[in-house]
Amino acid sequence: MSPLPTEAVCVVEIRRPQIIAEAASRRSNMSYVERNLMPGETVVYRTRLHWVVIFWPIVLSILFGVAGIVLLARTMAGPRDDSSRTPMLVGGAILLVVALVSLIVALVKRNATEMAVTDRRVIVKIGVAARRTFEILLSKVESIGVEESVVGRMLGYGTVVVRGTGGTPEPFDTVAHPLEFRKQVQQQIENSQERARS
Repeated sequence: MSPLPTEAVCVVEIRRPQIIAEAASRRSNMSYVERNLMPGETVVYRTRLHWVVIFWPIVLSILFGVAGIVLLARTMAGPRDDSSRTPMLVGGAILLVVALVSLIVALVKRNATEMAVTDRRVIVKIGVAARRTFEILLSKVESIGVEESVVGRMLGYGTVVVRGTGGTPEPFDTVAHPLEFRKQVQQQIENSQERARS
């Protein structure tokens, strides 16, 4: 026998872990919605939480950050032998950490929420470590409502309430473009009913 088949087997075995690692890397870069699509299912609309959910954390981060920087700057500019120097340095550092943590938590919360309408389902995922998911087939959606405050109408956010057949209403707050989300759900329900008739 020639050594060629053995070499080919070695190449396959060497490349296999690399292929598996690449596939795992691609899977980890995919969103929850993309990872949980059924075969042949396509996403027609996506939205997420509105930027207003990070407004107050940003304001607090700015306030704490500026206070921390001012405290650190005054400490550095003051006399070196001052006994209050260490508590002021620690206080300034704590304020900067609080500012950073507040901002990171808000950004993670906003980016950890996925809402999608596919040609078959409505999919909502909220959270990172503690996760809440809501998936309902379009044929099981009884109604979809939108509640918007005056400020929400001006800025483009609201609460979407999805009610499944025989189920309880599922409200999702501070959704960006809630009317478009509802329109897409209704349009996909109509499309699926037309496909069922033909």
